[in-house]
Amino acid sequence: MRIVSLVPHATELLFALGLGEQVVGVTHECDYPPRAQLLERVTRDALPAGLTAAQIDTAVRERTRRGEAIYELDEGTLAALEPDLIVTQALCPVCAVSYGEVVELARELPRCPRVIALDPHTLGETLEDVTTLAQLTGSEPRGAQLLAEARTRIARVESAARAAQQPAGGAAQPSLRPRVAALEWFDPVYVAGHWTPELIELAGAEDVLGAAGAPSRVVSWEELTAAEPEIVIAMPCGWDAARARAEADAHSEQLAAAGARRVVAVNGGAYFSRPGPRLIEGLELLAHIFHRDLFAEAPGEIVEVPLATLASARRSA
Repeated sequence: MRIVSLVPHATELLFALGLGEQVVGVTHECDYPPRAQLLERVTRDALPAGLTAAQIDTAVRERTRRGEAIYELDEGTLAALEPDLIVTQALCPVCAVSYGEVVELARELPRCPRVIALDPHTLGETLEDVTTLAQLTGSEPRGAQLLAEARTRIARVESAARAAQQPAGGAAQPSLRPRVAALEWFDPVYVAGHWTPELIELAGAEDVLGAAGAPSRVVSWEELTAAEPEIVIAMPCGWDAARARAEADAHSEQLAAAGARRVVAVNGGAYFSRPGPRLIEGLELLAHIFHRDLFAEAPGEIVEVPLATLASARRSA
């Protein structure tokens, strides 16, 4: 089978299912696993490089209003790859080429490839996607193994987080669950939705602004402050921990006003934005942030934004 993946999390899942040799084309943003970077690119970014977060948001809104995606499809390259299966998504117009465009093009290709959209809204639905793709590609045994491993790791985190809230011989103490705000954009401020609030809950904390299964949404800095988060997690969509730290630094005055005792920058692009296999690592990363005594090792990069920086911003405000 010849497979083209038009969304990064599908690429990760295809490789996790052992189908890397069958993947013949990917997007320009498919960077994991590293082998995916060697494959033919069938998309390109329609936005110019070097935009600020605010400029990206404005450009995305304008293109969305016009019914345009921010990714452009190289139709010639896609046709030349002669795929049997195209995996994409329709959930977020910002994250992939237009689903309708892909379906229309597939009808015109000689092999008439099947087009499937993976559009999970919750953690459970991301796991269901494993089964869906495994069945389509005849890789059910590997899919079952992936699911078993994921559920074991989820249960391990959930059990340990529960134990952290319930001292020996005592009742559960909700006060031991830190209040958390997960920000997936800073200008404007977006709080993470979909599966992220579930991950926060499973890791033993309370998401004070996000709603499980609901879309990410814009909030004001005043709303963030009123929610009284103890921990703010900077996880800008598609960006790494260093860029997340830079965004947090650029908004240190507003973060200081929110009164959080910790601001932590993480690689949102790797562990939270993409609903693929590495969401489980994102869960373990959150567990480490919330309960370092129980989860001593972080599976990914964490950058603590020094409180002195926030305190300085507060004094100068």
